Amino acid sequence: MLSRVADSIYWMSRYVERAENLARFADVTFNMMLDLPPGSAGQWLPLVSTTGDHEWFQEHYGDPTQENVIRFLTFDPEYSNSILCCLQSARENARSVRETISSEMWEDLNSFYLLVMDAASSSDSQQSLQDFFHEVKNASYRFKGITDGTMPHGEPWHFARLGRYIERADKTSRILDVKYFLLLPEPSDIGTSFDDLQWSAVLRSVSGLEMFRKRHHGITPERVVGFLILDRMFPRSIMYCVNEADQALHAISGSPMGTFWNPAEKQMGKLRSELAYAHVDDDIIEVGLHEFLDALQTKLNTAGKAIYESFIEADSPRVNGGRSQMQTQSSI
Repeated sequence: MLSRVADSIYWMSRYVERAENLARFADVTFNMMLDLPPGSAGQWLPLVSTTGDHEWFQEHYGDPTQENVIRFLTFDPEYSNSILCCLQSARENARSVRETISSEMWEDLNSFYLLVMDAASSSDSQQSLQDFFHEVKNASYRFKGITDGTMPHGEPWHFARLGRYIERADKTSRILDVKYFLLLPEPSDIGTSFDDLQWSAVLRSVSGLEMFRKRHHGITPERVVGFLILDRMFPRSIMYCVNEADQALHAISGSPMGTFWNPAEKQMGKLRSELAYAHVDDDIIEVGLHEFLDALQTKLNTAGKAIYESFIEADSPRVNGGRSQMQTQSSI
């Protein structure tokens, strides 16, 4: 399998997952604002922080108003990780590997791209934006279902799976980190109904509130943290995503689970083992949620670099004028 093909499929999948997550965060914030008292506009700032591009936002927009943040996250053609640019990048990557993906995937991704383009030129009322975010999520679900249902489950499919789960793990870690630092304006809010509302919003942002309530009777920070980091069955928990990414890597290289044949498998296996033996109170809360998540994001980035070294750098031809997207693209 050519490195160009692996690189493009990996990033096609990451960009679709990234667009979906941005739509999730914005939609949840819209709904949360309805339950907050007047003057709570500062709740839009965390969305900027989840991207890791706060300085870029300040330079181009200034104040994190609802209008500015929505423009930044959705339709800004100059911000490379807006929903619009993510779909443009996903489509371009898919176009370059038309011979590898199915016709159904290509047609559906084009429809997804046109949906976003149409929304960018239409009314931006709050209701229409909320409808748009729902459409983006549903389009992402559909594309992933078509991918799994029409693409042979060989190496290209495993690269798509790998990109999807690394992106998802990163986004879950970032929304948790933002909650810890930015969502609570005062320590006195901890344990109040306001605190419960915001932890509920975090769960909603990953479509996890209903599943969480079926397993737990009440919302506490420790339970939410454990559910979103260490749960082995919830599809958007970090543990689940790392497990799936690790399995995809072994399927690509053919190595047995529990061993490693390349730097990518070594890094992902180490992270998987650390999460498998982690305890919420002893290894996360006691260490500090931010410190734990910051280290986790570093390890995910290290694994991403190792994927490039293992499967892209040593092969050819490369893309982007000799540099792989795994070197050049942001992994917010």
